[in-house]
Amino acid sequence: MEKTMYENYLNILKSELIPALGCTEPISIAYAGAKARKLLGKIPESMEVYCSGNIIKNVKSVIVPNSGGERGIEIAAVLGVLGGDEENGLEVLEGVTEEEREKAKKLVQADFCKCRLQEEAENLYVRVKVMAEGQWAEATVAGQHTFIARLVKNGKIIYEQSQGQKEEVYGDKSLMTVKGILEFADCVEIKDVEEMLKKQAEYNEALADEGMKHHYGADIGKILFQKNRSIADVAKARAAAASDARMGGCSLPAVINSGSGNQGITVSVPVVEFGKAWNVGQEKMYRALVVSNLLSIHQKQYVGRLSAYCGAVSAACGAGAAIMYMSGGDYKAVSMLITNTIANVGGIICDGAKPSCASKIAASLEAAFLAYEMSREGKTFLPGEGVVKENVEETIKSIGYIGRVGMKQTDIEVLNIMMDNIDLRENMKKI
Repeated sequence: MEKTMYENYLNILKSELIPALGCTEPISIAYAGAKARKLLGKIPESMEVYCSGNIIKNVKSVIVPNSGGERGIEIAAVLGVLGGDEENGLEVLEGVTEEEREKAKKLVQADFCKCRLQEEAENLYVRVKVMAEGQWAEATVAGQHTFIARLVKNGKIIYEQSQGQKEEVYGDKSLMTVKGILEFADCVEIKDVEEMLKKQAEYNEALADEGMKHHYGADIGKILFQKNRSIADVAKARAAAASDARMGGCSLPAVINSGSGNQGITVSVPVVEFGKAWNVGQEKMYRALVVSNLLSIHQKQYVGRLSAYCGAVSAACGAGAAIMYMSGGDYKAVSMLITNTIANVGGIICDGAKPSCASKIAASLEAAFLAYEMSREGKTFLPGEGVVKENVEETIKSIGYIGRVGMKQTDIEVLNIMMDNIDLRENMKKI
């Protein structure tokens, strides 16, 4: 592989596969809060948080880690201000103390933090403004969960980054192809990816262990594990259990994919489980994890980081493709699997981060495992059948277009329902 392309794929992995403590949307708010507080130079007397609809959707129902079981934008933001360490990135709340937790709860109850919807912002947008003694500071995160787009103090721009600078940091995803990903997986020097993939496997398997041992959310993983015990069943159950724990406020970190812990879990846990069961060896498993991670990222570049399209679908598709690759499947077999998966479950809605994410992971993986069996039999959905196009790249783009453009109004209506902003009974009468 040409060196520049090799480095591009490597940079994408390095920028995407990072540890995060808890659901990444509330953590992004906490991170922006910690940044703003540091810029102000003191604990604020009051604060305001402006979020895009997708951030609000993903924070509303999920437990914020190290919060003592609390949910919501306010507690995430206040914890970030009081006890967050911005140097820790998406593990910003790792060092929060019991004293800071109790103080944060009291400040939230005292209306210390005011939250507002930021109209016409990009899907991933957080702006935190903190005020004290006549001074103010503001930190804006946009596009990526820890990408600081702007820092402002008392009206003066202290720091600003452009979209172009973002691409320099995170790699150019527009250059990715399925064929290129498989070529990179075949030729990558394991030493270049071993540290991050080992961490992903260990962190996310630890979450699966936690979810299987203790009660979190709806215990989807445990319920699945009580049924059949094939490799696919175990892989599906453990991935769901890891999500149970993560959505339930477990303090263990995950290594994420496409800005999401649930997607990081979905691309890794099933691949690790199949790798162990098949005894493929560490190197082959790491190469398969390269495939799963990059294929998920490849699909998400068209959908967008946050949308009404559930990211578990693209992540499960990546995991299925990696399992096919690990079993010796070639480009044609992997392409068939991708097509078969997204033609089946593409379009599952995202209605925020919460316990039911575990069941959506399980459903998406079930579709990926069916796609695997279809592909092994040489069966695939054909061009012209629904959103399936002439080749796998065009099929990926077509479902991405539906996720980003076609489901845009769906995203708005999902948020309206979640925020009780519409009268469903009256609106249904009009249809």
